[in-house]
Amino acid sequence: MEFSVNHPFLYWIAGLVVVFVIAQSAFFLYKAIRQAKKLNIDAGVIRKTVFSSALFSIAPAVSILVGVITLSKFLGLPLPWLRLSVLGAVTYELPAATMAASTMNATVNETIISAQTFSVIVWVMTVGILSGLLLVLFGLKKIQGGMSSLTGKDKRWGQILSDSLFLGMISAFVGLLFANVRSGLPGFVPIVVALVSALLMAICGILIKKLKWTWLEQYAMPICMLGAMALSIPITGLMQ
Repeated sequence: MEFSVNHPFLYWIAGLVVVFVIAQSAFFLYKAIRQAKKLNIDAGVIRKTVFSSALFSIAPAVSILVGVITLSKFLGLPLPWLRLSVLGAVTYELPAATMAASTMNATVNETIISAQTFSVIVWVMTVGILSGLLLVLFGLKKIQGGMSSLTGKDKRWGQILSDSLFLGMISAFVGLLFANVRSGLPGFVPIVVALVSALLMAICGILIKKLKWTWLEQYAMPICMLGAMALSIPITGLMQ
């Protein structure tokens, strides 16, 4: 049987897992509403809470959709749909898949046609992300205790530490861009697009801080992602 990243069997497997997760979410929603009624919380408050939660889940969903579209170009639709709907994040999934593909001499610009290459990518993405789950499961208490001891009563140090860890992660991704440029793969286009995305995020930050557009906090990331993707088309045309 010929291998395909969009084989119906993969759709069935991904669909079953996604349906299970949706059913689980619906179950906990039902239990939460029942508990709220037992606590005599007003029905209007319950409806408002459910509606606002659903509304603010749209912004992360847009980011997830962009990630699914990006990964589906070479991994097909079922695998990205499954991973990004349940556990993964595009900030991890895309670099992990790219590095795994490069070890198999595959390119992310073309659909994977080898079952072996596809299997390696899936295993790398899956095993790699398990470290985070195990770390949270067995080490979260110690990590929180360590951060509390470092920050003490001054909460600013905790924020500085969290921001530093985040910037370190972003620096690793930026390093991959320059490594690709050095090897002559995609040129400077991804770097310029990344800078444009950072500029858009800075603009969103200014609007949130200066104009008090707090609602923009939930939509800043998808706006920057979609904006950078749209601007990448004219940027690529100008730089080539």
